[in-house]
Parts: sequence; structure tokens; C-alpha cells
Amino acid sequence: MKEGARHWWRERLSAVALIPLTLWFLASIVAHSASDYVAFVGWLRSPISAAMMVLLLVASFYHTGLGLQVIIEDYVHSPGKSAIIAMMRLGCVVLAAAGCLAVGSIVLGQ
Repeated sequence: MKEGARHWWRERLSAVALIPLTLWFLASIVAHSASDYVAFVGWLRSPISAAMMVLLLVASFYHTGLGLQVIIEDYVHSPGKSAIIAMMRLGCVVLAAAGCLAVGSIVLGQ
């Protein structure tokens, strides 16, 4: 399989994974809209909620990185294109890691 086709499939699979994760997140936010901070943190401390939140963060930033790569490849016409893609990928990894660390911090109660 060529790299372009592999990239296309990864975008589609991550998009499909984001559908139930996003629906879960939206339903959870609506269900806890009247809750206070303590109740919301209590909900996020449950293993299933924490795992789903980490999956949502990872899938979101992975999908974002794939999409931004396509935009950069299509519209940036400079010798620094590879560096821009590398910085964008690093940014996505850093943001996903920061979100996962925040969830971990809440779960561990710190």
C-alpha cells in the first residue's frame, strides 16, 4: 500500500473512532452540566471515564495531526515543509500528553 493510501485510511479510522468518543464526551458533559466541580472530578476519577477521556485526547490529536499534515503538504511550498510538519507533530504529541497528564493528575488526586 502506498503512503498516501495508508495516510487516508488512518484519517478515516481515527475519524470513525472519534464518533463514539465524541458522543460519549458530549453526553457526559450534558449529564454533568448541573454538577459541581467535586461531582465532575469524581466522575472523571472513575476508571472508565478516565480511560475514555485519554482515548478521546489521543484520537483527537492523532486525527488533528493527520489533517494538518495534509494541509501543510498541499499548501506550503517552501523548503522548510518537513520542519513545519515535524513541529506540528511535536505540538500534537505535547498537547495530547499534557491532556493525558491532566487526566492522570485528576485521577490520582493531585
